[in-house]
This record gives sequence, C-alpha cells and structure tokens, in this order.
Amino acid sequence: MPSQKTFRKSLVALAVAGAFGLGAIAADRNGAAPAANAAPAAAPVAAATPAATIALPDFADMVAKHGPAVVEVTTSRAMRKTANRGNRGMPDMDQLPPWFRNLPRPDMPDQGASRGMGSGFVVASDGVILTNAHVVADADEVLVKLQDGREFTAKVLGSDKMTDVAVLKIEAKNLQAVTTGNPAQTRVGEWVVAIGAPFGLENTVTSGIVSAKSRSLPGDSIVPFIQTDAAVNPGNSGGPLFNLKGEVIGINSQIFSRSGGFQGLAFAIPIDVALNVKDQIVTSGKVSHGKLGVTIQEVNQALAENFGLKQPGGALVGTVQKDGPGAKAGIEPGDVIVKFEGKPIVRSSELPALVAAVKPGSKVKLEVWRDGKSQELSATIGEREDAKVASADKEELAKGKLGVSVRPLTAEEKKEAKLDGGVVVEDVAGAAAKAGVQPGDVIVSVNRVPVTSAAQLKELIGKSGKTVALLIQRDEGRIFVPVTIG
Repeated sequence: MPSQKTFRKSLVALAVAGAFGLGAIAADRNGAAPAANAAPAAAPVAAATPAATIALPDFADMVAKHGPAVVEVTTSRAMRKTANRGNRGMPDMDQLPPWFRNLPRPDMPDQGASRGMGSGFVVASDGVILTNAHVVADADEVLVKLQDGREFTAKVLGSDKMTDVAVLKIEAKNLQAVTTGNPAQTRVGEWVVAIGAPFGLENTVTSGIVSAKSRSLPGDSIVPFIQTDAAVNPGNSGGPLFNLKGEVIGINSQIFSRSGGFQGLAFAIPIDVALNVKDQIVTSGKVSHGKLGVTIQEVNQALAENFGLKQPGGALVGTVQKDGPGAKAGIEPGDVIVKFEGKPIVRSSELPALVAAVKPGSKVKLEVWRDGKSQELSATIGEREDAKVASADKEELAKGKLGVSVRPLTAEEKKEAKLDGGVVVEDVAGAAAKAGVQPGDVIVSVNRVPVTSAAQLKELIGKSGKTVALLIQRDEGRIFVPVTIG
C-alpha cells in the first residue's frame, strides 16, 4: 500500500501531464508501473494524435467590404410637451417592465431633450436608407453621417410604427449599398455581426450568434424578431445585422435588459419585413398590414389533449370580430389555426406576422382543427385599422408657414374649455414648434382675429407678415405666442 505522500505525487504528475496534453502513465492499484514489455496502452496513441482545431470566424474582410454602407443617424427636435398625445404609440420607459427596454428613441434623447441618436444603412445607391421608426419619431431634423465623414440632411420618406421601420432619403449618388439576405434561410447558431453607433461611437462592430428566430415580444407585435447575443446597445437602433456572407438579414431594433444596456438579448427585424415596408412607402406613400379579425392564444399540452391534437401547436381562436375577415371565412371561437397558406403554425405568435405581411384584399387558405378533425377555409384578408398613411407628416407640416396640424374642437371640448371657437393642435413642426407651440394647445386667435376653423387659420396665416401672434389656451390659462414665419 503506497503512502499518502507517494499517492499525492502520482496524482500531481497525472494532472500536470494531462494539462499539457502529454499523456500519462498511471500507477496500478499497487502503485507499480506497467512492465516494460507490456503492450502499449491505447491512451498514449490517442494523445499523440493532434487535437482538432476549430478556427473562429474572421470578420475583418466582411466588415471592410460592407461597413461603408452603415450610417449614423442623428435627430433633433424642438423642446415641447407631448403628454397630451403620448409617445406615438410607444410606451414610456417607466411603464415598461424592468426587464424590457427599447433602444434609444427621440423621447429618450442624449444631452437634454433635443437630440437623439441611432444607426441606419444604405439600401439603394441613390441614397435610400433604412432605420428604425423610433429613431426618427417626432424629429424636426434628421442628419445622416456616412463612414467617410460626409453629412447630409435626410428626408423621412415614411415610417411604420407597427414594424418600427423608417425609410430615409439623402441627396447623394453612387453610394455603397448593402446586399440583403434571406432570413428564412438563416439557422439558429449561425454567426452574425452588428455594426452601428452605440452611445454615439460610430462604426462599432460586435458579433454573436443567432439565438432564436420568430420571437414575439410583449405588446401587439407583428414582427417575427431574430434574437441574437451580439452586443447591441443604445445607438445601435436601426443598424444592420449581417451574416458571414456579408448579407443583411435584419435591423437591430430592441433589447431585453435589466440595466438598459447589453445583456445578451437583442432583437432584429427580419430584412424581408423591412423591405416590404420600404417598397410600400416608396411606391404608395403608405403601409398596409393585413388583418384576420380574431384574437388568439397559445396551445399548451393540456389544451392540445382537450382538443384532440397530437401535440401542442397552432393558434387557438378566442374571439372572432363580428363581420370581420375571420367571421366571413367561417372561423369560430375554439378553432385551432394549424396552417396559414400551407405553412404550419408551430407557435401562436407566428400567425400575426404572417397575416400582417399579406396585402389587404388577398385571399388565403387556412387549415383549422375543429371537433377533432381538420377543415380548410378561405379568407379574404382585411386591413388593420391602425394602418395609416406613413408619409412624413412632419415634413408636410414644416412646408406650411406655421407648421401645425389642427382639428376643430368637439362640442364637449368647447363646453369644457368655455370656448365658442378655436382649433386644437394635433401635431407641430417648423416655425410653430420653434416658438413653443405644443400638441394639445388650442389656437384661439391669430393677430387678435378669432379662429373658428382650420381653413380660416390657413387663410389668416397666408395673409400675415413675417410674424404672427397666436393666442393659445393651454390647460386653464391663455398666453400669446409670437411665431416668426417669414
């Protein structure tokens, strides 16, 4: 029986030898080494074989080739109160769960309340650029900086809050544009690269892998997000997500975070979704999203057993909108939609994105599970009520002398405000925004002439000189606001 000291020496020798890949000759249970003429053990032979080397990807060539198509987007807006109209459909940060944070938006600007930052990328050599809608929301001015240092004032051709995609245009030619890929062919586990301007640090490159596909995030999301663990931080919003071929497969849009910064959970809008929005904006100036008119929920194991399904899957219909597309197609509460246009629905969250991508008025085939058997239904897709003209309203407002969008007061509003006339400011830009006019203000008079309609307001502004005095009723008080419109 070997002493404890001898045994410890044997263990140390084995550990050291193994650590350096040199192999080891282990003592037998009696502490004796194998005989010299014994057959060679298998372990030393295996150890002599060189270990397989796994090379990590080199992103340098890809970044050098495609990086110049990535841009930095800076926005500015006048200081104004937006409490009456909210954040254009985007929740305030303090209303979100602590683990959820959107990337930077103009309502979360840097250095005060007048500037915002983000990223984007060129998709056409004549200056068409994609970014996030939340990057340019409420912006009075959008600046685009190219990698070569040139800066341009960008025109917002349009934006779509439902998908968080915006299209910009700069007056430039022969720009380097990205190559786009097919997100459907992207596999979980593939390497990806994000390029953008996190915290304003332009041309920052980070990498990771595709963690998951077709993720549905909290809220009324119609985007099947690509989840990655590439480091994405505030300022990366709107920047591209590349695969190793140098193809853009997504637009970095959101993160999950407890701190507000990178924690390994980033989400990108698939590029095919973004290009669909871009094409609609460029060709028609608006974006339409399909609607089926049903509410759905996930099918878990218990529900699958109850409905006679072999396994959980599909989208369980809870309610059907009266006279909606689903009702007209014959969909009933309790149906499980298992296929949409031949595509199996594995998770209920996949269905809204598929429906939204269909042009309203198109006919689609649905397979539903009802009373223990499959049925095929045909539906004509409707249009979501929240699909609005996506053209740049701000820019159209700014073209006017005053730069406001107004509406008449309702009878109830007149009674509450104790007014006989006036118009409510719904949106503001240009000269009015710079003067401090805010959404929710009531324009009572122009140069002491009472205002009774939007048409009269336009007429009064048209006849005025370089400066007008607006009498504004705000909350319970009235103030005169001088606006320079010359």
